[in-house]
Amino acid sequence: MNASILLAGASSMLLASAAAAQTQPAAKPPPPRSAAPGQKAPATVGEVVVQGQSSGMRTDIDRRSYGVAQDLQATSGSISDALRNIPSVQVDVQGNVTLRGDSNVQIMIDGKPSTMFQGEGRAAALQALPADQIERVEVITNPSAAMNPEGGAGVINLITKKTRRLGSSGSLRGNIGTGSRWNSGISGSHNNGKLTVSGDLSFRRDGQKFSLDERRERLDAATGQVLENRQTTRAKNEIEMAFARLGVDYDLDEASRITVGALYHGMRPRGRGVDQLEFDAADGSLARALTRGTGIDEKRDNLDLGTTYRRRFSGEGHELVVDASYEMGEVRRDRDILSMFHVPPGPDAVEFGDYDNETRQTELKVDYTRPMPGEGKLKAGYALQYDDNNYGSVGRRGLAGVADLPVDPALTYRFFFEQAINSAYLTYQHPVGDATVLAGLRVEDTRLDLNLTTGGPVQAENDYFRAYPSLHLSYALAEGQQLTASYSMRIQRPSADDLNPFVIEINQLNFRRGNPFLKPQETDSFELGYQYRKSGQTYLATLYYRQSSKGITDVVTPIGAGAFLTTRENLNESRSGGLELVANGRLTPKLTYNISGNLYWNEIDASQLGFTDKRDGFAISGRGNLNWQVTPKDFVQFNGFLNGRRLTAQGHQKGSGMLNLGYRRKVNDSLSFTVTAQDVLATLKDVQVLDTPTLRGRTERKFNQRAVFVGFTYTFGRSQRQREPGFDFGGGPPPAQ
Repeated sequence: MNASILLAGASSMLLASAAAAQTQPAAKPPPPRSAAPGQKAPATVGEVVVQGQSSGMRTDIDRRSYGVAQDLQATSGSISDALRNIPSVQVDVQGNVTLRGDSNVQIMIDGKPSTMFQGEGRAAALQALPADQIERVEVITNPSAAMNPEGGAGVINLITKKTRRLGSSGSLRGNIGTGSRWNSGISGSHNNGKLTVSGDLSFRRDGQKFSLDERRERLDAATGQVLENRQTTRAKNEIEMAFARLGVDYDLDEASRITVGALYHGMRPRGRGVDQLEFDAADGSLARALTRGTGIDEKRDNLDLGTTYRRRFSGEGHELVVDASYEMGEVRRDRDILSMFHVPPGPDAVEFGDYDNETRQTELKVDYTRPMPGEGKLKAGYALQYDDNNYGSVGRRGLAGVADLPVDPALTYRFFFEQAINSAYLTYQHPVGDATVLAGLRVEDTRLDLNLTTGGPVQAENDYFRAYPSLHLSYALAEGQQLTASYSMRIQRPSADDLNPFVIEINQLNFRRGNPFLKPQETDSFELGYQYRKSGQTYLATLYYRQSSKGITDVVTPIGAGAFLTTRENLNESRSGGLELVANGRLTPKLTYNISGNLYWNEIDASQLGFTDKRDGFAISGRGNLNWQVTPKDFVQFNGFLNGRRLTAQGHQKGSGMLNLGYRRKVNDSLSFTVTAQDVLATLKDVQVLDTPTLRGRTERKFNQRAVFVGFTYTFGRSQRQREPGFDFGGGPPPAQ
């Protein structure tokens, strides 16, 4: 692939767009609602709580936004903890995210995809990143054509905290918890009117005990016997994390701003565990039994550099935005294994593995917005995303005590993944009486090259061109009442791990292999919604339906000697739909609430995997928050969730839930203390069931999520007086109607 040609074409587009914008007459823009070039806003610091009339969320024609600043679990937890309290979102015990029951979710930071949230490290990154740097979460189940179409279920956009307040301000925070857990951070900013410098630095340490209990039964085709194998794992994991952000905004004039930013995230996971593996013979006796001691030390580093140029022209909402970013990530993992064989007896064996992964992502974007006659709005843009990644492992194994073990080809590979996506979009929004129409079209050209250079060379490419239409409608029925309808076409591209054809040994019982011939999943998504707002109460009801082809799923097959291979395959098709209800508001002057529920149906056609019938099922999930302002200085919060059973191609994943508690004591406008308790009832776990004619099994995973944190937040510098604490899903100004 000629990346230089792609980059050159994108650069020409950028220059042409910028030159065209400069020919437009610049004028001083009207004062916007939020920070804009040349605007002087009042100085504030810390958490400013919106009370009283806030409905609990912001809504727009194509998205919903939930503030998390007043979620007490977010003050001491990770992004995973914060997402568990967001309507439509489910997070399991391993940190895997689903949106209305669908795991094909695109996760962004400030509207940009991040390599942190791709591949096998995605769940770990979500469990590691601090939630206290997230201002709000946008849930976009039917994005417009202006957004990247990746993610069949939609997009979760994490909006980081930013400031444009005059003067200097900052905050200092810290939490200490049970199980050797702690976190701390400091944030600060300075604004002199034209120049704003802001930064954040935080550290986090988590310690977790992990257990796995797995039992599988397989039908032996040769003997007709049902054979069983078992695995138990007990491990202790520790992870240390650092997060840093630096941002500089400079107003070139009253209509132009340039922004430069850097974001760093580092993780240092370590784990020590013991596996017990047993395999039965055809007569029911024990054929094999062994114990494995495993040690893993890992380094994960991710650095994202970006710059933005924003130019505003005459007329409200008339602007040009040019973004350029470069993200680089590295993973280094050392794994040591000692295997002790009991049945049949044998000498101890050792295994050493060195894994490395380098990811590079370059993104260039141009977005142009122009007001049109009759209160219309036109948006157009171009984007280039270029990924250049490589993955590799070198493994050695042999008898314990032997020096200079040779390289084992079964543990050694090098895999290259290169992808370039060129896209352009056009959307047009226009009011028609009491209705508003937002229509759009996005076209994308994708070029993908794969190359497995060792372990059995494999080369593959998959180039395709797609058009992604979208349509959003809203209609004001009466004061505070609104109907909405939307459609969008989405895609779920297989990740590099999904495509890597090398057989990776997880342990002697489990192996994993990607499929280089996977096709991207395509989804047509439809929604119909009703919204009611009155006297600080908000009620939402949404009917949704998704139809997908070529869905990507895990498939488990026996490969002999009691071992199993998990690979990835495309389904024929799948369908899902449901009804989601959201309600929030104030019960009494001191009690506020937010509840949501989702009734979900899913149907899978897995006939090419050996099933003769389509499989379907229903699931119910829900979450709730109750917030009690006991006194002007004391605030108590209860929140919990219940995730229902989720259907898989070969079985299902059982439901799970969690209950959390929180308390905050406000000492003064600058200092507050918090106490939070997570997973009070110790109910969070992950249970996966295999149920096929030839393979049955049950796998249960548990992490000790139960923890208690005690912490504080201290703000300093110029500050707007804080009002009394309350739980505000809105986290800002009244929602857009």
